Amino acid sequence: MVIPCFNEANTLRHCFQRVTEARLPDGWGREITIVDDHSSSETETIARDIVAGNEQARLIRHDRNRGKGAAVRTGFSDALGRAGDDDAVVVQDADLEYDPNDIAPMLKALEGDGIDAVYGDRFDRGRRVSPLGRLHTLVNRSLTHLSNLATGLRVHDMECCYKCIRAPLAKRILPELSEDRFGIEPQVTAALARAGAHITNLPVSYQARGFDEGKKIGARDGMRAVTVILKEWFRRGPR
Repeated sequence: MVIPCFNEANTLRHCFQRVTEARLPDGWGREITIVDDHSSSETETIARDIVAGNEQARLIRHDRNRGKGAAVRTGFSDALGRAGDDDAVVVQDADLEYDPNDIAPMLKALEGDGIDAVYGDRFDRGRRVSPLGRLHTLVNRSLTHLSNLATGLRVHDMECCYKCIRAPLAKRILPELSEDRFGIEPQVTAALARAGAHITNLPVSYQARGFDEGKKIGARDGMRAVTVILKEWFRRGPR
């Protein structure tokens, strides 16, 4: 489990507690890599306190703020360096928008024959509109639709944080990842498509927070997502 964080002093400790307390399917254990993307001293202190004496957890700190995508790539590199062929990697945001109890069903789904990765779907749990409103839903669904056109996949929520990927496949696509901010989401999806991955979708809980609560993704990230989708499509080439 990779937890990228930047200035999440108000939520990081609670997030870590929920991750460690979440039940996993039989046969699964957990190792947690927190990647502090050069946060404030308060967040850094909390992160160091969390991992101190915890054999399940590691902390990596960037020497400068680089963005979520960079933090995810750092976390993947660290976690996959110790992962075996039967392991999986999943990203957990530190802001409490996602419920770690959804990780167990994703791991169970990953055990299905031929399933290489599981994507969370925030908009398919009896609620077709995001708590942030119709605009948020429209933007995310539009980006997902464009991504699916470019990759040939049938992902329901491409921008969802929860992506559970078999470790050997994650190792295979890691060298193809270069996005430093939220463009990492469409880039991971495109890399999985090029690898011929079989992806399934699973509804997940989602409690959106606003910008006044620390949300960091913005309009320019949406534009970057479009750029990444098109760039990755040309990288793949016409089918």
